[in-house]
Amino acid sequence: MRILTASDHALLVEAADLDEAMRLNLAWDGMRGVVERIPGARTVLVRFDPLVVSAGDLAEALAATDIDTAHLPVTGEVTVPVRYDGEDLDEAAALLGVSAAELVNRHLGADWKVAFSGFAPGFGYVVSSDPLFDVPRRSSPRTRVPAGSVALAGQFTGVYPRESPGGWQLIGRTDALMWDIDRDPPALLSPGTTVRFERVREQVVTSGDADERADERGVADRPAVAGAPDPGSPMPAAVEIVRPSLQLLVQDAGRPGFAALGVSASGVADRRAMRDANRAVGNETGAAVLESVGGAVLRFRGAGVAAVAGAVGSLELIDDGGVARQIAHGVPFATVDGDELTLGHPASGLRYVIAVRGGVAAEPALDSRASDTLAGLGPAALAAGDVLRVGDRAPHPVEPDAMPRTLPAPGELVELEITLGPRDDWFTAAALATLTAQEWTATPRSDRVGIRLEGVVPLERSVGGELPSEGAVTGAIQVPPDGQPVLFLPDHPLTGGYPIIGALTDHSLDLAGQLPPGARVRFIVKETS
Repeated sequence: MRILTASDHALLVEAADLDEAMRLNLAWDGMRGVVERIPGARTVLVRFDPLVVSAGDLAEALAATDIDTAHLPVTGEVTVPVRYDGEDLDEAAALLGVSAAELVNRHLGADWKVAFSGFAPGFGYVVSSDPLFDVPRRSSPRTRVPAGSVALAGQFTGVYPRESPGGWQLIGRTDALMWDIDRDPPALLSPGTTVRFERVREQVVTSGDADERADERGVADRPAVAGAPDPGSPMPAAVEIVRPSLQLLVQDAGRPGFAALGVSASGVADRRAMRDANRAVGNETGAAVLESVGGAVLRFRGAGVAAVAGAVGSLELIDDGGVARQIAHGVPFATVDGDELTLGHPASGLRYVIAVRGGVAAEPALDSRASDTLAGLGPAALAAGDVLRVGDRAPHPVEPDAMPRTLPAPGELVELEITLGPRDDWFTAAALATLTAQEWTATPRSDRVGIRLEGVVPLERSVGGELPSEGAVTGAIQVPPDGQPVLFLPDHPLTGGYPIIGALTDHSLDLAGQLPPGARVRFIVKETS
């Protein structure tokens, strides 16, 4: 096996084939210092805690693993009804040198098994022993693939659980619900499950119908106050959204540990801002907060304490009599019923983080209140009229002092520290030099999934062809065919097929979450001892 650096807190282990990767993944269960494992087509990404184990010691332990006794589990069997009418059916058949009818018959007749999960919750990478199925991805990925699409890529077949971008070849559709958070396990196609595809001719549901059903089962529910208080009782503490920002979400420290279900950690984009805001109001540092891209207006119900950290801009609190006062950044302030907080457009940074004493009491999903925009997990994006309960757990006193912090404004230069790898050897020496010598601009085509960067000189690959799907970390710098990098943020897919040339160090992740469009970026390679 070959062990590569994936970041300063992750290693990527190359295996001989899919079977060995699956066995290694099982054998490393419970290994000291390992936080999470993300298996891929021929790799296992191992995230670790550098305070518990060093990268060198972990690499030695991984390399010494005996996998002879690791048995791949069989976790059940499912039947997936498919209508074979996909847009790419004829093209995929031509690429494989068979007719569309033969491709369908072979797909129906093959013995399929879920090898691993990735990309998004409920997306299983399903493999068979039929050598026919080795299909290249589309040269130009689609920006919208409907939920329920049955698709091929490489040696795998898969079903898109919800509408999302994707570059797989679409051969059909199904109305089977791939992800149901109330089901055990939530993923229909969980690792180890054997799968049989069955042809159906009746109409299947549209992607919109599938998304509605997912919402009905607890995905992306709106967190609102239920009912009115009893007459004479104190007004329950809550926050009402008067005017949302470009994106206003509930966030917390995320949901690590669910990679086996295809679920990424997600969580707040600026962890330091969350910790600062929560400390200011006396919460645990990981309590749920609001994350706002740009300005917004919030109304407080009942009495409480709040603080704003992260992006820097005008902060004004107006009482129900119309009297306004300025609020200091990072400093806790008292609120009474009817107070409205106006967040101005940030002068620097991108995301405000608003904490309320007691924490935001939205409904959790998989032990977290974080809103994962790619996966559709957690509370939906907040809209005008939404009301959020405030919790009652605040074990610490408020902290009135705020540490100053410098965040970038549009046009300003930011230096971000990176490690190279795991796929830096897929790029030319000139590309590696360009990565760090050239300035990159954060484009408006960015979100919580990733920041699309733009440079004068694109990054040139030295290795052609496709990369089998493998795990990626938050902060990974993925390079699509156009050579313009994408910097992954917390809602990135767990796995991907474009090579990753490097990754941000943990120290730089929070700053990346505050990059506004137009900010300039220069990457600095971390020196290793």
